[in-house]
Amino acid sequence: MTNVLLSDWDTPFQIAPFDAISDDDFAPALEIALDNHKTEIAAIADSAEAPTFANTIEALEASGEDLDKVLGTFFSVAGADSNPAREELQRAFSPKLAAHFAEISSNKALFARIAAVWNARDTLDLTDEQQRVLMLTHRNYVRAGAALDGADDARMKEIKGRLAELGTAFTQNLLADERDWSMTLDEGDMGGLPPFVVDAVRAAGEEKEAGGPVVTLSRSIIVPFLQFSTRRDLRKKAYRAWTARGANGGKTDNREIAAEILKLREERANLLGYDNFANFKLETEMAKTPEAVRDLLMAVWEPAKGQANADAWVLEQMLKADGIDGPLEPWDWWFYAERRRKELHDLDEAEVKPYFQLDRMIEASFDCASRLFGLEFKSLDVPLYHPDCRAWEVTRAGTHVAVFIGDYFARGSKRSGAWCSAMRAQAKFPEQQTPIVINVCNFAKGDPALLSYDDARTLFHEFGHALHQMLSDVTYESISGTSVARDFVELPSQLYEHWLEVPQVLHAFATHAETGEAMPQALLDNVLAAATYNMGFQTVEYVASALVDLEFHDGPAPADPMQKQAEVLEGLEMPHAIGMRHATPHFAHVFSGDGYSSGYYSYMWSEVMDADAFAAFEEAGGPFDPEKAAALEEHILSTGGSVDAAELYKAFRGRLPGVDALLKGRGLAA
Repeated sequence: MTNVLLSDWDTPFQIAPFDAISDDDFAPALEIALDNHKTEIAAIADSAEAPTFANTIEALEASGEDLDKVLGTFFSVAGADSNPAREELQRAFSPKLAAHFAEISSNKALFARIAAVWNARDTLDLTDEQQRVLMLTHRNYVRAGAALDGADDARMKEIKGRLAELGTAFTQNLLADERDWSMTLDEGDMGGLPPFVVDAVRAAGEEKEAGGPVVTLSRSIIVPFLQFSTRRDLRKKAYRAWTARGANGGKTDNREIAAEILKLREERANLLGYDNFANFKLETEMAKTPEAVRDLLMAVWEPAKGQANADAWVLEQMLKADGIDGPLEPWDWWFYAERRRKELHDLDEAEVKPYFQLDRMIEASFDCASRLFGLEFKSLDVPLYHPDCRAWEVTRAGTHVAVFIGDYFARGSKRSGAWCSAMRAQAKFPEQQTPIVINVCNFAKGDPALLSYDDARTLFHEFGHALHQMLSDVTYESISGTSVARDFVELPSQLYEHWLEVPQVLHAFATHAETGEAMPQALLDNVLAAATYNMGFQTVEYVASALVDLEFHDGPAPADPMQKQAEVLEGLEMPHAIGMRHATPHFAHVFSGDGYSSGYYSYMWSEVMDADAFAAFEEAGGPFDPEKAAALEEHILSTGGSVDAAELYKAFRGRLPGVDALLKGRGLAA
């Protein structure tokens, strides 16, 4: 019988038939798909025909369809709905896939054909997009080690395989620590918790079958607990568990894994002729150099630290007024910052949250996309990988554009954080292919599910990534959607967050969960006025993480990453009561894979652009200006990686931005 993962899917829009797929199907499907891909690659590499763009570059673009189907399905469920079987499959797949792609990238006959096409590029009648794909293909193979020989080539394969194993182990260790820790609460432990937090901890207790309410390490639970709990001892216990993820000793400890990853990355860069991994990684990004990244981060660090220190002094006075001796601690910051926010802005999270219903915020994100880009969303009734998931068909003027899947609720089987991925990316070659895009979040369940304002921003952020995938309009999948420079990929997502702040959007969709009434104007004004509240804290915790990431990779790999982290923070004079947003043992962005390694700064690099880009709307006809929306789609959302990122931004805005708009947007400058 044909494996269901490799069969033709007779489903709406060829969505994976999740109700027919079992975990037992993945391993045999992968073996077949890998063999098929090897056969395809061999046919390209060993062809007797002279190398051309069609028989080499386009043939590579068309290869691996079976593998894409298997991996697109597997990794969608492995990250969002893990179980022991899927975790074991991930551990088995990681080195196997690393070896497979290392073998392809070191195939000398294949690289010779790619190089021949590259060297003849000036004589070929290629479109601009084809020239871009050729350049990127050649560059990617060189950077993957295709030009290496002998022992260096063999060592590169070993490094890639080992890094794949370590990245998987890091992720699974973190998931295990997050899944296994919880703190049971008695009724007397619930002091200060508003109803929405009480509902969340009770729902978490039911999910864990704990026999009572529990605090978990899901951000959507632990942050509200730290904000509202009057039990300082329990806040301390919860905070320490949260920041100890990956550093608890035993088999789930990530500290030695991080050290080995950094050492192997350095060796990989050295083999390719780079002094360090940061120089290697940043060469293809907008930033280009570690110095440019450091300049940006330090330009933001000093004003952010100044604001954070001023805020810390105020919060410590509040702590002392409560009769508590000693300095303000990290487990105190959220609690006193929330109390101060209520005083300064007459804003109570418990009062605000009923206006941010998950369903209404989904509607708001869809409505903005409809007004900006003419998209329409219709609910789909199809089997998905978890009952919590929902699906919509996306159309424009009656034409199918994409399938969008939302997986919004926290659960023990889901890794922390929020992300967007494509089970299938947009392409026109070798045939028309529309995208299937997934947003995954970790919101607390409720009836109805209520979001914090930050949660709502996360929803809009991830939907911005989804729009980048859905509106992609290129020929080749390798440059489709979010296949852009890492420090450009966050521009569409962070830019889309701005539409949540548009008063008319909040007037229409921020309606009370019980009464259905729109948010009162006074409360709306306070919500918007408080948008930059606590921004010193938020900026410091982020920039500290980005600088530690940069220093890990810009120079010799540290033997002890924890010591290096401490040295960097000491040099920055990190405020005592603020921790890194992601400390090394749970810094999944950097250590679960190479995606954000030496690149965590990219959120801020993109924010420089998103602040400036939204200003372009404000300078024109407003947030829904049709000409600016059309320009945004034409020059950024539809183009993928078909053009250099800096050129795309200049085509949209007419120039590159400076840091001033970012500082002003964060309330860190006048």
